[in-house]
Amino acid sequence: MTADVGPERLDVPREAGLRAHLDPANLRSFALSTPGRLIAIGLLLVGLCLAAGMMTAATVSDRQQALDILLDDTEPDANSSHHLYTSLSIADAAASTAFIAGGLEPETVRDRYSQALGEASAELVTQSGHAAGEATADDPDTRLRTGIATGLPVYSGLVETARANNRNGYPVGAAYLSEASNQMQTVLLPMAAQLQSHRSDAVSAAQRHHVQPPWSAIGVLILALGALVWSQFDLSKRWHRVLNPGLLLASAAILILLAWTLIAGSVSAAEMIGGRDHGAVPSSRLTESRILTQQARSAETLKLVRRDATGDYDRTYESSVTRLDELLSGYPSDAPAADEIEQARAALIRWRAAHQRMNDSLAHGDFVGAATVATGPGTADAEAQVESLDRALGLGLDATRDTLRDNISGAARSLDFLAPGAMVLGILAAAYVGLGIWPRLREYR
Repeated sequence: MTADVGPERLDVPREAGLRAHLDPANLRSFALSTPGRLIAIGLLLVGLCLAAGMMTAATVSDRQQALDILLDDTEPDANSSHHLYTSLSIADAAASTAFIAGGLEPETVRDRYSQALGEASAELVTQSGHAAGEATADDPDTRLRTGIATGLPVYSGLVETARANNRNGYPVGAAYLSEASNQMQTVLLPMAAQLQSHRSDAVSAAQRHHVQPPWSAIGVLILALGALVWSQFDLSKRWHRVLNPGLLLASAAILILLAWTLIAGSVSAAEMIGGRDHGAVPSSRLTESRILTQQARSAETLKLVRRDATGDYDRTYESSVTRLDELLSGYPSDAPAADEIEQARAALIRWRAAHQRMNDSLAHGDFVGAATVATGPGTADAEAQVESLDRALGLGLDATRDTLRDNISGAARSLDFLAPGAMVLGILAAAYVGLGIWPRLREYR
């Protein structure tokens, strides 16, 4: 008679077999065996291929996102900061020009002042919009914007008070204008210049970061390719087969991805370098030139307003136009808007001649003649030359900015399809590794 065997008795041999398989000695023996080695090599290669694809895709996506931020936020913010500075300078020069005329200022001068002040306020709003969600109260640029926004109504209030007194013939108007100009020159403009410098530095930092090779992604790709080549040599020695089709295809996929990454990265970096050399660098020269133009013009008009005989404003004017002449003379001939810069140089020469005529009139006690040369409507007068110079510089800035933005866009587009392509090639390489290792494993069933 046969005794019944319960289910619990049938599980005993299974548990004993499982414990035998999980015994550390057996596991160590399996790991040192050829099948264990094949599995380890396969898992290592699959992991490296997937890691190479994912890291390359992530790196490229981060770089494209950084370029989009540069194109949509950082560069426009820097351009806005420049316009803020020049608008404030133009407003200050226009306010002084109105006083030179005496009594009721010309409508064109009044309109220029109002337009410049409105543009400055608009640029502050634009920059606040760019910085929304990113800046904090402790951010230096936020403090600068707040300082300018707070000081601008005070400045405009002083100018309006000065104008009211000037229209009524009260000499105290000059004192109010002096206080307003002092606030602009010592408080608002330095803050605007600092803000413009910060935003330009942000553009330069983004450019420098982009031209650096993505060493992490390149390193993982080289490591994966090296591991694939080594594994093929190892397998060929053990199984006496020269080629493993699966590993060979995996190596080709990683090699293609490495070449694609290097070529696309080089093209993108070259685009960025071109944008720097033919866009950002000339633009910085023109930005400084435009600032110097407004500084010199303010000094020229304030000398007449204050009837200055100390020579302080002349020294400010000469230092500004001397540096301006150096910048325009050293402008690269192959940079954008070279013709406009030649026009700017010609206007600067005519302006200096007009300024000398103004000083000659003042030396003979002819204030009315000097004021006419400085602010008159004549084509040879200083006002016309300053407008011509500033217009040429503005056109040059537009051209260099277009070049910079085109190159930034080209740098981003050079990386199109690389991120998804990296993922596809990484997955394909991992699949090919499996196809290459599986036939060897089947031999040990």
